[in-house]
Amino acid sequence: MGTTIATDIATIGRINAVPAILQVICETTGMRFAAVARVTESSWTACAVLDNLGFGLGVGGELDLTSTLCDEIRDNHRTIVIDKASEDALYHDHHTPRMYQFESYISVPVFRTDGSFFGTICALDPNPAKLKQSPIQAMMESFARVLAIQLEAEEKHQRTEAALTQERAIAELREQFIAVLGHDLRNPLFAISAGAELLLRKAPDDKSRGIIQHILTAGRRAAQLVDDVLDFARGRLGSGITLNLQTVSDLSETLTHVVSEIHGAHPSRRIHVRIGNVQGISCDPERIAQLLSNLVANAIHHGAVEGSVEVSADIQDGVFVLGVHNQGNPIEAAVQAQLFQPFSRRGIDSPQSGLGLGLYIANQIALAHGGHMEVLSSHDAGTLFTLRLPLQPAD
Repeated sequence: MGTTIATDIATIGRINAVPAILQVICETTGMRFAAVARVTESSWTACAVLDNLGFGLGVGGELDLTSTLCDEIRDNHRTIVIDKASEDALYHDHHTPRMYQFESYISVPVFRTDGSFFGTICALDPNPAKLKQSPIQAMMESFARVLAIQLEAEEKHQRTEAALTQERAIAELREQFIAVLGHDLRNPLFAISAGAELLLRKAPDDKSRGIIQHILTAGRRAAQLVDDVLDFARGRLGSGITLNLQTVSDLSETLTHVVSEIHGAHPSRRIHVRIGNVQGISCDPERIAQLLSNLVANAIHHGAVEGSVEVSADIQDGVFVLGVHNQGNPIEAAVQAQLFQPFSRRGIDSPQSGLGLGLYIANQIALAHGGHMEVLSSHDAGTLFTLRLPLQPAD
């Protein structure tokens, strides 16, 4: 099995049935010492002990293998039963009973489910006991089979736990790498954008300005991708989306500004805005703006070109409701179930941009605020993404 003695002791210690097995053995036989022992070619080690005799051996205690009868059991794989050692035909002159001063003794081999020898379940006492031609041997051999099954189950569980722990560690290291990489990319991107803005002010002709403007647009796009990667990494690492909560006197200005920016980048698209009373909302306005920006960009990218994008915001029954609606092909039910997962894609038949993190990050922002995202999509009604954020936390 490739396990160490210490590992085997720990495994036996995690099997809840072992103390009960030893207790039943002592009560049934009348013997006052019982143990589960790990027996190798060179060692005898106690993995579990019930000592009402004062024998003086605890868990992890070792005996000289040649001084025990378990060496014999390991070799011949047969149970040893002794009622009264001083009168036993085979063991009356044996050194083991004299050394450990016992008269009654029983020891059964324990085999793993693959047939390999693990050790023994044994019991002894200075007083004689009627063990032969009784159900005790069959009972202990049954306990040995139960122990073998429990050993396999516990070792399989530990292997699974170890594999999961390793996988979690690898995933965490990978996501930490993403976060560090994203953070370190910000500085050169800032330098590129700052340099491009300086060049734009001094550009000598329209052609140069067009090239520089393209650099600025690409730099801003790259910076947004970096921010998305950082938010993704924060969410996956368990700390979640960071918030700067504050009570916003009127959120309408923030929402309108977001829509205006996106419309400026897509002047040919129609975006209609309907904002009601959105005053006194406790939130992170920058994060809500980010959420809306992701939803509107998603609607423009996937919605029908000839259709309009409808943005609405209001407070309904103590819930802040922010919706983005577009016309176009409906989202299939199977795809809807995965929309808020990272790297989710609406389909492979249309050109894609970005990392597929926009809706995932929008959902993480909603969850961080104590709200949630919803999506409804049909052929007739189009697609509606909705943020619902209770103004009062749930009990």
